[in-house]
Amino acid sequence: MALPDRRRSVAVQVGRVTVGGGAPVVVQSMTNTDTADVEGTFRQVRDLARAGSEIVRVTVNTDEAAAAVPHIAERLAAAGVEVPIVGDFHFNGHKLLKAHPACAEALAKYRINPGNVGRGSKRDPQFAAMIETACRHAKPVRIGVNWGSLDQELLTRMMDENSRSPAPRDALEVLREATVVSALESAARAEQLGLPHDAIVISTKVSGVQDLIAIYRTLASRCDYPLHLGLTEAGMGSKGIVASTAALAVLLQEGIGDTIRISLTPEPGGDRTREVIVAQELLQSLGLRAFTPMVIACPGCGRTTSTYFQELAQRIQGYIRRRMPEWKQRHLGVEDMTVAVMGCVVNGPGESKHASIGISLPGTGERPVAPVYEDGEKTVTLKGERIAEEFQELVERYVERRYPAREAS
Repeated sequence: MALPDRRRSVAVQVGRVTVGGGAPVVVQSMTNTDTADVEGTFRQVRDLARAGSEIVRVTVNTDEAAAAVPHIAERLAAAGVEVPIVGDFHFNGHKLLKAHPACAEALAKYRINPGNVGRGSKRDPQFAAMIETACRHAKPVRIGVNWGSLDQELLTRMMDENSRSPAPRDALEVLREATVVSALESAARAEQLGLPHDAIVISTKVSGVQDLIAIYRTLASRCDYPLHLGLTEAGMGSKGIVASTAALAVLLQEGIGDTIRISLTPEPGGDRTREVIVAQELLQSLGLRAFTPMVIACPGCGRTTSTYFQELAQRIQGYIRRRMPEWKQRHLGVEDMTVAVMGCVVNGPGESKHASIGISLPGTGERPVAPVYEDGEKTVTLKGERIAEEFQELVERYVERRYPAREAS
């Protein structure tokens, strides 16, 4: 599959992770714990990292949260979790970074929203204080504009200029342009204050799909900073997944985007790692990254005798995710494997032959047998009550045989 040409951006180092500069698109996430709760935040960061988040952002909004950050970093290091932690600052970041130098040092990057660093005469010195701290500790910064908290002075100025224009633009166009200008002017100011060009990442978060696409296309044409993509306030469940995917897939296919987050609102008590899995699946579906073997399964129709093939697909997918951490440590290339679980003879054998390993279960009126294909060749036919267990054993043996062992480091 031909991949899109990636937009050329500078490389920014965030801890051990490279963002931009042609590096693979990075998956990010954010905690929703009270950062002052060291144990709770440690556990959620650890779980997000284990799910595949390569950078995790935490809220730093109080003295207690700032004081907790170094302890969270220590707990992660002791647990062998090396994920970079980003501090999310609004309103009082200049005070917190100054009062808590250990927090400033423990964080791998600072996220600064130029719309929330101060009003009027306070804005520039408070922004400067944060940038100077970043310079002193040699930390990169994400200039993270959100149109829900856009710099109102900038927006008012641009709206007034537009109204005086002989050919005024639509108000939405001005709002989009103001979002871009806020990011680029803030980045330029950060460089004037001494922050290196290759220590800046930019994001311009909005909640509308077409707005996000238009803004990032403009931004990509005007700078070479790495771009962090994300549809803010995407929503819950399928709505959030569909909206985020619709926006980010277009941009990623155009080569725009160096790091992404899927900003899902979890169900009450829901698993925060869901946003990581969706981000991985999006990148893998586009052919930009490979994280875990893909399970191909048919949706079912009147030809299928039961939901057994659906249950098997779910079971196999869960099994693969559980086994993947060990497989990835032991075997080269296993993340590229595809597994087909099909429900009848119409497409079952063909899809199974296209997959690395696949099984075609019997549909209505079909013989009660399940042929298995490996690398396009039929290898065995399963029957009886232990089809699921036997197929899992075949997948395990296929991995051991097909993917070479990694050399011990």
